[in-house]
Amino acid sequence: MKKLLATTLLTTFTLGLIAQPVSAITDKNQKNAKKQIEQTQSILGRINYDWWQNINDPYLEDYILRAVQNNHDVKTAQLNLERAEINVLATRANQLPTLGIGAAPVLAKMPSSTKSMGSIALPIFAQYELDLFGKNWDKTKSAKKLLQGVQYQTTASDIAIMSYVGTTYYNIVKLDKIIELQEKIIEDRGEIYKLMNISNKEGITSTQDVIQAEKSYVLAQNDMIEYQKSRINALNALAVLIGDSPNNINEYKRINFDDLKSDFKIPHEISSEIITNRPDYKSLEHQLEAAGIDVRVAKKEFLPTIDILGAIAFLAISSASAMDWKNAVSFAAGNVTMPLFTGFLKTANLRLNKNKYAQLLEQYQKANLVAIQEVNDSLYNYKSDNEKFQNNQKALDIQTKDFKLANAKYNQGVISKLDLLQQRESLLFMEQLSANSKMGCYIDKIGLYKTTGAQI
Repeated sequence: MKKLLATTLLTTFTLGLIAQPVSAITDKNQKNAKKQIEQTQSILGRINYDWWQNINDPYLEDYILRAVQNNHDVKTAQLNLERAEINVLATRANQLPTLGIGAAPVLAKMPSSTKSMGSIALPIFAQYELDLFGKNWDKTKSAKKLLQGVQYQTTASDIAIMSYVGTTYYNIVKLDKIIELQEKIIEDRGEIYKLMNISNKEGITSTQDVIQAEKSYVLAQNDMIEYQKSRINALNALAVLIGDSPNNINEYKRINFDDLKSDFKIPHEISSEIITNRPDYKSLEHQLEAAGIDVRVAKKEFLPTIDILGAIAFLAISSASAMDWKNAVSFAAGNVTMPLFTGFLKTANLRLNKNKYAQLLEQYQKANLVAIQEVNDSLYNYKSDNEKFQNNQKALDIQTKDFKLANAKYNQGVISKLDLLQQRESLLFMEQLSANSKMGCYIDKIGLYKTTGAQI
């Protein structure tokens, strides 16, 4: 049902059919809309959109969809992928013969004649390089390998962007909660400052205590300014990620922090197969294979080039007899060329391709180590932050019980309102700490999604 709803929403959003009748859409618009839908569905498959839907946050799902459709880095990556596809077609053209036609007016004077004679030649010529050693075929294979590398590279880029969208979104949700709690802290510190002033006038507290209370009150306001600034920055960043104007950030909806689940299902271990199937790892693997083929091509450049040539020309003195087979002249020939000296250009080209292969091999081996490190770090951080969150929850429960006891004592007249407010401030601080650690687990969850290449 989720997939059906997402597809319906995606189709409606892309085609813009809500306010536009079908009859007003031209064939070209329909073709472009169909292409956009196909590209969007392809990206949703690459980023494992089902994983985002399983979080059960409709607001986040909407931001992910908007990023898929409007993020400029996603569009740039898609254009880069199209360029790689075109490059395969261009390289494949070298395996096919070339065919051309021309027109050549001729004015000639024979030695035994005093008059010039005009005619026209219509040559049709063809050329084909006989790929006896498979050089052009290898070039095409290399281009295909590079295309596969770009496909995986595009997937890695899309996953990274969607991870950034999710992380930014949850930071905003966290800041909503932190700001809500900070407002209560400011209110309590303002009340504490007033009570301190009254107690000071009665000689119960010192002037130093009043100054300290005022300082705490001002610092709490400064903290609020920082939290609000961070939230505005995060909202602006989210606007850029979904391809929207930052002027619209006040309209961005998000889930209430208290509605977020706190039962995190953390995998005990990650399969090595997931690591070797990471898109960035697979991209380097195909780039390495392409570089190996390029080395083979560079070696074949030392071999001779064999061309098959053919042409037919129609010679006529008037347009009426221009295509008369009686006036046709044709030939077919073969050509073998092998440069004897090119200033060591081919030797240098071979060395450059070998150097490129060696560099990619080092990057490939490093990518394997980095992938293992990132997955292990993400998994460990997720487990550690979840443990910290559980401990903070226990501490928050204890602090909540302490506040309830303090509230009961205040109602009985055992402690002052000042003591009660200080107890409540400790509770609010503990709630902020718990909120930070809880959101840390959500961000770690997204981090694990990213480092496993959206395979979890």
